[in-house]
Amino acid sequence: MSIKLLNQYEKPGRPHYKILFLSWAGWIFDFYDLILFTFLLIPLGSELGLSQIQLSLAIGVSLGATALGGVIFGLLSDRYGRRPVLQLTIIVYSLGTFLCGFSFGLTTLVLFRIITGLGVGGEWATGQTYIGETFPAKYRGRYSSLMQTGAPLGVLLASLVGGFLTPLIGWRLCFIVSVLPALLVIFIRRGLPESDVWLLNNKNRSYNNYKHIKGGLSKFSSLFTKKYRKIFILALILAILGLSTYWFTYSWLPDYLYQERGFSLAKSALWIVITQVGGLIGYLSFGFVADYLGRRPAFTIYTFIMALGLSMVTILWDLFTEFPGMILIFMFMIGFGTGFFGGYGALFSELFPTSIRSTASGSAFNIGRGVQFFTPLIIVLISQIYDIGAGIFLAAIFAMATGTFIWLFPETKATKLKELEKI
Repeated sequence: MSIKLLNQYEKPGRPHYKILFLSWAGWIFDFYDLILFTFLLIPLGSELGLSQIQLSLAIGVSLGATALGGVIFGLLSDRYGRRPVLQLTIIVYSLGTFLCGFSFGLTTLVLFRIITGLGVGGEWATGQTYIGETFPAKYRGRYSSLMQTGAPLGVLLASLVGGFLTPLIGWRLCFIVSVLPALLVIFIRRGLPESDVWLLNNKNRSYNNYKHIKGGLSKFSSLFTKKYRKIFILALILAILGLSTYWFTYSWLPDYLYQERGFSLAKSALWIVITQVGGLIGYLSFGFVADYLGRRPAFTIYTFIMALGLSMVTILWDLFTEFPGMILIFMFMIGFGTGFFGGYGALFSELFPTSIRSTASGSAFNIGRGVQFFTPLIIVLISQIYDIGAGIFLAAIFAMATGTFIWLFPETKATKLKELEKI
C-alpha cells in the first residue's frame, strides 16, 4: 500500500500548517534583518562617518551576497534536504546581523552585511520549495503567498525597531538584540519533517544518475542545458524585474521621506508601516487571486496597482500635498501591489522538477536580488541630478515591465509538480 504524499492530500492538515508556520517565521526575520539596515542608515552613517555612496555600497553588497547565498544554499537544499538547510540559513543571516552591531568602519560593516546577505539568499528559496512540494496543487498559490506575508511583517517590525527603538537604545544594540527572535525560531524548527517529495526523489534516482550529476553535470550548470535554459532565463528576468521594483522602492524610501519630505524618523517609520499593512493584505489576497484567475493575470493586476501608487508618491507628490490622506492611500497601494511577490514561490516550484527545484528557484530569485547591488547606487546618482524621488520612480517602470513580462510564461495554476523527473 503506497503512502500518500503531503501534496496529494485533499486539504492541508496539521503537518502542512507546521511547515508553513516555521517557514513563514524564518522569512519574517529574514526580511527584518535585511530591511532593518535601511532604517539605521542615518544614525549608523553619522557615527561611522560614512557618505551616502558608502552606505549605498553597504546596502548593495548585502543584496549582491544574496545571489551567492541563493545558489549555494539552493544546491545544498537539493543535495541534503530542505529541513537542515532552513536551519543553516537562519543561523547565517542572524550571525551577520548580530555582528553588524560591532562594526567600526566601512570594511567591517560590508563584511558583516555579506554574511547577512548569504543567509538571506538561502532562506527564501528553501522555504518556498518546501511549501511548494508539500501543499496540495490547488492550494499551492495561496499558501505560497501566505508565506510571503512574512515580508511585510518583517518590514513592519524593522520599521518599529528602526523608527522607535533606535532613539532609545542606539543602532548597535538594535542589531545585537535582533538575533534573539531568530534563535527562538531555530529552536522550534527542530521538529520539522523533511519534504517527502525530496525524500522520494532521492530514493528513486539511480546511483549512475547521481554520479552523473555529481561529476560532469552540476545542478547549477544543468539550468543552462537545452532542456531548462529558456525557462530558467525567463524566470531570472522575471525575478530581476520584480526585485528591481521592490528595491528601487524600499532601499531609500525611509530616507526619501526623512530628507526630501521633511518627516521625522518616527513619522517616516509610521508611513512605511502603512505600506506594510497594504503589503500584508496584498500578500494575503494575491494567492487566492492567483489560484482563481491564474498566475499571469494576478501578477499584472498587482504590479500595475503598485506602479500607480509609486507614481503618485514620487513625481506627482506635489499634486497632493494639501491632501495627505490621499498620499497615505497611495502608500497603501504601493504595499498592496507588492503582494505580487507571493506568486514567485508557487510559479518557480511549478516550473522545475524536484531534483533541481531549490537550485533553480534560489538561483533565479537571488541572482535577481543580487543584481540589486546597483540599485541604491543608481538612486543616489539620480538624486544628485534630480532627487531621490526620481530614482524611486524607476520602480514604477519596473513594476509595469514585470506585469507585462509574466505573459511570456505558461499558465501553471494547479499544476502537478514534476516530482521524479531526472536532470
